[in-house]
This record gives sequence, C-alpha cells and structure tokens, in this order.
Amino acid sequence: MTDMGAFRDAVTAWAAGGPGGPAYELAARLPVRVAVLLEGLSDVAAVNALAESRGRNLAAEGVCVLSIGGAMSIGRYARLLGSPGLDLRLTGLCDERERPFYARGFERAGAAQDGFFVCAADLEDELIRMLGVTRVEEAVRAEGDLRALRTFLRQPAQQGRAPQQQFRRFLGTKKGRKIHYGRVLVEALGPDQVPAPLDGLFSSL
Repeated sequence: MTDMGAFRDAVTAWAAGGPGGPAYELAARLPVRVAVLLEGLSDVAAVNALAESRGRNLAAEGVCVLSIGGAMSIGRYARLLGSPGLDLRLTGLCDERERPFYARGFERAGAAQDGFFVCAADLEDELIRMLGVTRVEEAVRAEGDLRALRTFLRQPAQQGRAPQQQFRRFLGTKKGRKIHYGRVLVEALGPDQVPAPLDGLFSSL
C-alpha cells in the first residue's frame, strides 16, 4: 500500500470514530497539503483518470483524493482535515443538490467557500453532456456493455426519457459500473472537453 493509501485509510477510520493519531503521523511524514473531498468512488476514479492523462502524480504533490461516502459526511471530514484538525487546504466536487452540505461543512471548518466545485446534476451527467450521446455509446460498445445497454433501453421506464438521462441511469444499474465508467468517460475526453467543474478543481490544485 502506498503511503497516501495508508493516509486515506487512516482518515476513513478516524472519521468512523477511530483514533486520529495515525492520520496525524502520516500527514506529517508524507507531507499532505490538500484534501480533495469527493462524494463517491466514481468521482475518485474520474479525478485519478484525469490526473493520469495530464501526467500528474497527485500523491507526490501532497494531494489526497478521498471518497467521503456521501455529501452528508462532508462536515465530519472537513472538521478532521481542515483548520480544526490537520489544517489541510480543502477542495472537492459535489452535485448541485448537495451544495448546501458542502457549503456548511467548509464554512464550519474555516475553508474557503469557493474552494469546492459544483456539478449541475452529478459528474457523470457532466461527462455525458460533454462527450455527447454518440461518443458515450461508442465507449459503452468498446467496454463490451452494448448488449446490456440495449436491454436496459427497452425497459418501459426508459421510454420517453432523454438519451442523456438514459445513459446516466444505465451507469447506476450494476454494482461497480458507475465507478468503472468514471474512468472510461474521462479517458474518452479530448484535451478541450473537460467539464468546467472538474477542470476548475484541477486548476485549483
């Protein structure tokens, strides 16, 4: 396990009620300077994929990319990692509907209110809109999921939905698919196609 991986595990255990000592020790030794707080593992996959495509080693830069397991956990993580705790600079991505949770969590942790970036619906929606439905279908075909997609699209509940909504829903229909396509869709982006929230996050690091 990498040192940054050990730090992520220590922070997750701390947030779950464990001791903070291991996180403090690892933060000092690495050292860590920025915590990127993301709602879920699909967001982590997307951020890591973009870092690789841009030739950046975030761990070596002292940047910890962390899934907090849902926006309602932001207050706890921000308190532990922000100025009340490890005093790291905080940033992150959230969905528009979760903005109030992030705003409140960042404020209480003494972090900048413009330090996080907001997706209109979620990051998958941003990626699908940026790529377009045709390119997303090509990516689904390349991953061997076209048959599953076509079966899904024949379901009555999908009739009359916009293609973008259908693709977004499809990504959440099987365990692990959303995480997998977090990486796949980012890898399909052209250099000038990165959605504004994700690009803004990277510009801030």
